Order: sequence, then structure tokens, then C-alpha cells
Amino acid sequence: MAFHPQLLRILHLASPALPIGAFHFSQGLEQAVAAQWVKDERTALDWIGGLARGALGTLDLPVLARLHDASVRDDRTAILRWDSILIAARETQELRAEDRHMGGALVKILREVAPDLMPTGSASYAAAFARACAHWEVALQDTLHAYAWSWSENQVLTAVKLVPLGQSAGQRILHELIPLLAQVVDHALQMGDDDISYCSIMQSVASARHENQYTRLFRS
Repeated sequence: MAFHPQLLRILHLASPALPIGAFHFSQGLEQAVAAQWVKDERTALDWIGGLARGALGTLDLPVLARLHDASVRDDRTAILRWDSILIAARETQELRAEDRHMGGALVKILREVAPDLMPTGSASYAAAFARACAHWEVALQDTLHAYAWSWSENQVLTAVKLVPLGQSAGQRILHELIPLLAQVVDHALQMGDDDISYCSIMQSVASARHENQYTRLFRS
């Protein structure tokens, strides 16, 4: 039986054990908990699901698809263009800093494990993720599914710590998110360039407030 390493490669990239510092960032969820917008399992699912629909699925994932395509073609001009668009769409200093931090950390790892994978000068986490997936011939849809799962898992783990929720509640949320993630990936793959957008106002408010939050565990 032929060995196809793409599944293991994408599991490696999506693993919470990958040392890119994702656990440092809540993407505004810490402030949402402090403000009591998120206070139990139901509201945590509503918050994370809302971000999946209004941010991940309409901004990150369609841009990731274009970064993957540009990486397959080694079109560095397109990579830098979409990378810049994604960073510019982050509405707060914290969200931009998070993206750059995780992107830089992933690039550092890739330089160690795949020295033949040439960097492009991009800044975002999505650009580095797409570059790695294209290099290892991971299919586009699998790339988006893995990215969406990694994002969701980090958000749920953050909610488990902050609300706090039990581990069983966290697993129920992840279970409920799976069909939604499939939907947002399918939608992202059908979006045109002019349809790419961001519509998660409360995340922007929460992230901006978090910059001055008195006590906090997370960097965003």
C-alpha cells in the first residue's frame, strides 16, 4: 500500500502541540468573558460559531484559499498581496500582532523542518500555513478544514479556561462546530474576491477593550 504523508503533514500543522504560541491568544474572547457576553456553554458556542461565520469563513478561509493557490503557482506577488490584505483587515493592534507572531513562529519552524521551503517575506499565519500545505501537496479543501479546526480548537480551549467550562462541555462545543465548519469552508471556496469581508463587530470591540483590560491571561 502506497504511503501518502499529506494527512500526517496537515495533522502536524493543525496540532495544538505545534509551538507557534496560539495558546497565548484569545482573539477577544477574554474580554467577552469579562463583560459577561460569554458566560456558559451556550453563549460560548454562539460566540465561536458567530466568529466562524462572520470572520473565519468570510475573511481568513477565502484568503487562505488564494494564498494556497498562489503558493502552488509560486506567485510571490500574489502571496504578498493577499498576505497584506489579511493583515490590513485585522481591526485592532492585538489581532495584527497575533497574526504576525504566529506567522513568524510558523516560518521559524518550517525553516528547521523543511529547509527547502523558501520563505516569501509574508507576515501572516495563514500565508505560512498555506505555503507549507502547498509545499507538502496538501489539497486545498483539506488545508481549509485543518486551518478551521485548529482555530476552533484554540477558541474552545480558551473558553474552557476562562468561563470556565468543563472538558465535556468543550467537547460538546467542538462536536456542534464540525458541521458549521464544513459549511463555512464550502462557502469560502465559492466566494469571489469582491465578496471577501469581515463582519464581527463585537470581536473588534472586545479586542480593542482587551488592550487595556486590567487583569488578563491572554495577549489578545
